[in-house]
Amino acid sequence: MEPFFTVLLSALFLAERPSPWIVSSLVPIVGGVALASMTEASFNWIGFGSAMASNLTNQSRNVFSKKFMDKEEEALDNINLFSTITIISFILLVPVAILMEGVKLTPSYLQYTAASHGLHVRELCVRLLLAGFCLHSYQQVSYMILQMVSPVTHAVGNCVKRVVVIVSSVIFFQTPVSSINSLGTALALAGVFLYSRVKRLQRKPKVA
Repeated sequence: MEPFFTVLLSALFLAERPSPWIVSSLVPIVGGVALASMTEASFNWIGFGSAMASNLTNQSRNVFSKKFMDKEEEALDNINLFSTITIISFILLVPVAILMEGVKLTPSYLQYTAASHGLHVRELCVRLLLAGFCLHSYQQVSYMILQMVSPVTHAVGNCVKRVVVIVSSVIFFQTPVSSINSLGTALALAGVFLYSRVKRLQRKPKVA
């Protein structure tokens, strides 16, 4: 649902109103990703509500970030904006993380967690740092892309990313794939192709 949230927020805050063809091309993308992920999750209302809240907050961040990047005066580039957001998030969330999960940072808990996974504490810490570095790099690249494209295009790429993850898991981990998953993957890719074609046709100048 990310692309549809982005369309709505872009219309409200950026005055960007995509054509009906653009909105229609988003339907097979979202539907295809849903079909491709159907066998990976079980539905419940709490999870659904959390997913919708996550979509709303993430796309709100992207739309407002794009607005700051495109300001004629005092515009921030992607690196400075991402750095500012990261520092503010760190200051706000560290107390909450310590309050809710501070016990997990104690040596005894780290030792227990590492042993339960057949690791040493040092190996566990290295993997945690590596995971954090990869996530930070992903977010930084995401902001670099956001500065070059519209929020809707960015949301489409983020949506199709899930299909890429599923296909990668099939290739590297031999994850079994059902016919529904295959149909969803094909539908999502067809939607991306349709979206790119519509965007390209809209960018072509009209011949007098």
